[in-house]
Amino acid sequence: MHRRADQGWIEVICGPMFSGKSEELIRRLVRFQIARVPTQAFKPAVDTRYAVGEFVSHSRLTLTAEPVTNSDELLRAVEDRTVVVGIDEAQFFDDGLLDVATLLANAGKRVIVAGLDLDYLGRPFEPIPTLMTRAEYIMKTLAVCHRCGGPGMHTQRVVESDELVLLGATGAYEARCRRCYDPSEAVQPPLDLGETVATA
Repeated sequence: MHRRADQGWIEVICGPMFSGKSEELIRRLVRFQIARVPTQAFKPAVDTRYAVGEFVSHSRLTLTAEPVTNSDELLRAVEDRTVVVGIDEAQFFDDGLLDVATLLANAGKRVIVAGLDLDYLGRPFEPIPTLMTRAEYIMKTLAVCHRCGGPGMHTQRVVESDELVLLGATGAYEARCRRCYDPSEAVQPPLDLGETVATA
């Protein structure tokens, strides 16, 4: 892979579920596409929740993306002419994504990565935290707490499961603020949607 004359870099968009990470990634990639900048988008093949060949945000914004099984496959799929590489749901990739993103940036490509920085137990969710240390630009997005309307920085699992990755489970997660987040509760009491949620 040849180094381009212009400088490459890494951007990381991180935060909990329901915080608009995929929307922000799609927004950035579409801007480059409108400007006719050669762009490719990738997603982990394991993520089939909404579509196989698209990024899909929780608000149903979409963008065509190529599913890949690991970081090596992603690297092989990047075309030499590509200037911007977008990667969604990066927490589902192997740690090799760190070296792949660095290699692409060193080759002059603009690498924009979105993913969870914390798992449902509040632990660093690699490879995002380490990738943040290698990035020129970092954007931390916040959701709205499902319980009180405060700044949601955590992803709260609300169903019984010990699996680190739990895909395709409708109603399995909520965004929570620091006060309402409680990883010690395996199953959370259901949210009464009839209650008025405070926004202050």
